Amino acid sequence: MVDGGNNIMEANWESVSSILQVGGTIIGSARCKAFRTREGRLKAAHNLVQRGITNLCVIGGDGSLTGANIFREEWSALLEELAQDGKISKEDVQKHGYLNVVGMVGSIDNDFCGTDMTIGTDSALHRIIEVVDAIMTTAQSHQRTFVLEVMGRHCGYLALVSALACGADWVFLPESPPEEGWQERMCVKLSENRARKKRLNIIIVSEGAIDTQNKPITSEQIKDLVVTQLGYDTRVTILGHVQRGGTPSAFDRILASRMGVEAVVALLQATPETPACVVSLSGNQAVRLPLVECVQMTQGVQKAMDEKRFKEAVQLRGRSFEGNLNIYQQLCIKKPDSQITKSGCNVAVINVGAPAAGMNAAVRSAVRVGISEGHKMFAVYDGFEGFAKGQIKEIGWSDVGGWTGQGGSILGTKRILPAKYLKDIASQMRAHSINALLIIGGFEAYLGLLELSAAREKHEEFCVPMIMVPATVSNNVPGSDFSIGADTALNTITDTCDRIKQSASGTKRRVFIIETMGGYCGYLANMGALSAGADAAYIFEEPFDIRDLQSNVEHLTEKMKTSIQRGLVLRNESCNENYTTDFIYQLYSEEGRGVFDCRKNVLGHMQQGGAPSPFDRNFGTKISARAMQWITGKLKEMQGKGRKFVTDDSICVLGINQRNLLFRPVAELKEETDFEHRIPKVQWWLKLRPLMKILAKYKASFEVSVPSQLDHVHFGPEEPAAI
Repeated sequence: MVDGGNNIMEANWESVSSILQVGGTIIGSARCKAFRTREGRLKAAHNLVQRGITNLCVIGGDGSLTGANIFREEWSALLEELAQDGKISKEDVQKHGYLNVVGMVGSIDNDFCGTDMTIGTDSALHRIIEVVDAIMTTAQSHQRTFVLEVMGRHCGYLALVSALACGADWVFLPESPPEEGWQERMCVKLSENRARKKRLNIIIVSEGAIDTQNKPITSEQIKDLVVTQLGYDTRVTILGHVQRGGTPSAFDRILASRMGVEAVVALLQATPETPACVVSLSGNQAVRLPLVECVQMTQGVQKAMDEKRFKEAVQLRGRSFEGNLNIYQQLCIKKPDSQITKSGCNVAVINVGAPAAGMNAAVRSAVRVGISEGHKMFAVYDGFEGFAKGQIKEIGWSDVGGWTGQGGSILGTKRILPAKYLKDIASQMRAHSINALLIIGGFEAYLGLLELSAAREKHEEFCVPMIMVPATVSNNVPGSDFSIGADTALNTITDTCDRIKQSASGTKRRVFIIETMGGYCGYLANMGALSAGADAAYIFEEPFDIRDLQSNVEHLTEKMKTSIQRGLVLRNESCNENYTTDFIYQLYSEEGRGVFDCRKNVLGHMQQGGAPSPFDRNFGTKISARAMQWITGKLKEMQGKGRKFVTDDSICVLGINQRNLLFRPVAELKEETDFEHRIPKVQWWLKLRPLMKILAKYKASFEVSVPSQLDHVHFGPEEPAAI
């Protein structure tokens, strides 16, 4: 912007084609010293006015956004100066009188206050977790201790979440330094874990880690400590810039696409009086916040750390950060039995439905939170059928060690519903005196919960608190915007689409027809299309006919006559019984003859497998811990009142709904369910449907957030759904 010339180019449709899967930034990024001076900003203003630009969308961290805000405040003075120097005319000053600025936060550290997730953070976590998973196998073979250093000079988010996602033994963060004497406590913890037959130790260090005196704690220091005190074979791995690279994850692509639209709309709606804003993610909702407030709060965190007010620094980072830290501490360090007040309650955990990546992380979290809250935890194997047969065992703290990174379901899971086994299940609950039940699963788990609820009149054993945590790749459970496992499946689809598109590069023009899973729920097809840059996605929720197919083919044929070489069409497996994947493939092949040829792929069960993504590990861990806290609360309420739960609010689904975490009674959710097609009647992601069409060059109108409405950086009394 300061140098001008060819550095400022008009962008068109094709100049941003096929860049969705490319990491980094194709327009380049730089830290600009000149822009920190008034002369630099004067040059930048001149370059913009010459091209008639008065709307600026800034993607960067707090430095870039602070700079943009100063630029906006000085704008009219800069134009006056340019007019006095004769560089621009008086008309130019009037015509371009004010500058609109909207920011999007692109930063892998997730260090900006006001947004739950910055663009790039999820992809950085993918890189870290890939490395951790690889290291865990070698560390286990050799009984090693690994010290892993991740990025985050002033913010420990990456270190904290990766520690949560891999169950690290210890984590060092700038915001929450270890208390005096940590060296001894850490060594005791590592040796205890070894004594429990744990073959590896992982310690995660944020590059900006400090002690309570603000002195750096380095990974080499930690290594030397472990070697001298314990004599363990210890290695240091510094991840460095690997974390910035690689292809963006599905979550980041969708987040960035949503934020990009919101930013453009905010610019179009801005008036001279509108303050500069930042588009942010709150729970699952795009919101606009005043730039100045966010920057001040972000700088406030650093100030608190400099002044050793660490507790305040953690709170200023937001409830999400604080929640992560509390859960990590609860799951990582087992209190001595003497410090745990026994509740005298038995809680069972069961997996129901098809396997979903992240189920094991949820079970681990539930078991450990349950034990730390004084309950006896029981694992039920093989779903409701196993429950009826008495496949129930007490499960301990170390039994679930190392579960977070495992795909599928270690407890085993089945789609069978409880209706025909009600008597047997009731007698098993009586035999093991089960006081509460946590069900982790998909639509079958939801149906099972309804059946158990209806059976309360006949079997008083079911009059206990029951809660379900949604876990299914289809993301079709009523009561929650997200299910554990859907993010991993989405990443599988996105990676596969990237590879498929790449396979055609250099050959003639080609269109791929790809079938995704999801039953009647089009979530995977629609969101997969958004994150892979597809040209169309056929889903059950939006009926289509032969005319739609015809116009899609014509649209794609026109596009293929330009420099675009690859087309991508996604189809949900149950979107239409007659317009099958084969039919669509044959139609496109015939109509595209002479312009492009076609290939088809059915992704099948690979979408259910694989190691869980960082999002699913983190989400599974947090939502399951929250479910256990709910159970504890319910059991405490009834102490001394007899243990009979009959009200609707004692049998719930826990989910994320826009900006809140909600416990919804299943009785209430019945009204919102289309049981025939196993989907909720209203699905939030359908609002993103037009966005996919616009990005595929169709004319469509996209519903945006309330015009010009600015939120403030604050949290209400409701429970925030930060992921």
